[in-house]
Formats: sequence, structure tokens, C-alpha cells
Amino acid sequence: MPGESRTDKLGVVIVAAGKSRRMRGVNKLFAALGGKPLLAWSVETCQKSSLIQQIAVVLNSKDLARGQKLKTERGWAKVRLCTGGTLRQDSVREGLKLLDDCDWVMIHDGDRPFVTSHLIEHGLKIVRNTRAAVAAVPVKDTIKLVAGARMIGKSLQRHRLWAAQTPQMFSFDVITRAYENLKVEVTDDATAVESLGYKAQLYMGDYRNIKVTTVEDLALARIIAREWKEKD
Repeated sequence: MPGESRTDKLGVVIVAAGKSRRMRGVNKLFAALGGKPLLAWSVETCQKSSLIQQIAVVLNSKDLARGQKLKTERGWAKVRLCTGGTLRQDSVREGLKLLDDCDWVMIHDGDRPFVTSHLIEHGLKIVRNTRAAVAAVPVKDTIKLVAGARMIGKSLQRHRLWAAQTPQMFSFDVITRAYENLKVEVTDDATAVESLGYKAQLYMGDYRNIKVTTVEDLALARIIAREWKEKD
């Protein structure tokens, strides 16, 4: 039952097996960001967290050797690496195989460098009771549903819309079952769990917790990283 876990063994899957197709030739995972590779930001937040016991980092085959070198150089003792699959969900499935004896699983996008200890702690508190918790932020813009030819079909009620982020947290048994039984393509982990009939609870994310998909995102990330270091 929710909330009855005897321990809080937390494992992490960091999904970083993409190919940076929209980065104009830049490998975003290893792009310089505040004095270290972009991937190192999220990995090292998890490495330093006392709540996390093990980390699976999923890379594409071309980046695996470079990832192994980074692990050695930066002393990522909790990290194990593997190669991903064709789709994001295939990569998550491979990462889950590396986790052993976990109560909870946190899944995070490797191209979201600004995950914080607060987001991890808050997510763990929520997931203990709900078995599925998703960091998200309220949408600021008015969202239009397009009917075709870029014509507006419907204006959605903004106060009910949240943009899902990662981390997303789940009980180990729920997320593994979800991916074992998944028959369709999904774009986030909560959708996989929802296919089993579970409801995920949102908790407040962070607007700085951006996903670096384009070179414009990387430019913004460098501004955030500079401000981050100045505050430290």
C-alpha cells in the first residue's frame, strides 16, 4: 500500500541517449556549461545526494566511452552506464535493468542540468504516498489546440495546464511493470504508469529546470549556470 515502504532506497535513471539532432552539430551532453560538461550537472547533484544510492546513466553507443571517461575523471562512484535504445522508453527500460534492490526510482532527463536537491527531496515525499510523482510547473502562456493548417481549434484553460518536467518518481514495482507492459510510444514516464491505471501527482517544479534541446536553450542554460554559481 502507498506509504508502507519499510525503507527509502532510491535509485536514479538519467536518460541521456539522444543524438542532439536539433543542436546544429553540438553534442549537448558534453557541451561546456559553467565550467563542466552539461551532463555532469544532473549526475553530480544525484551523486552528492544522501537520498540516492545508485545511478544508471543511459547513453547512446557513440557517447558510451566518453561517458565512462567522465565517470572515472569525476569520481562518480554511484554511477553505472549502459547504452539506450531507439526510443526514450527503450532507454529507460535499459536503465531500470541496472538498478538493484530499490524501493523508489527517480527518472530524469540528462539534458535538464538544473535539478536540485529540493526537487529530489520533495518528489520523494510525494511518491511515498502516491507511488507516482511528477515535477511540473504551471503554464504561463495561453495554449492553443490546432485543428489543422495551423488554425486554432480550441483555446485551452490555462489555469488547468501544467508543463511536466523531470524528475519523475515512482515505486520500483509500478514503473518496472509499466515498462514491461508498454505497447505504445510515450513521451514521459508518467504516461507509461497511467497506462496501468495509476494516477501521478504533480508537485511544484522549477522554471529554471529547463530542457536543453536547441542551441538557444544552451545559451539560456549558460546564463542560468552563471547566476547559479554566483549565488553559490
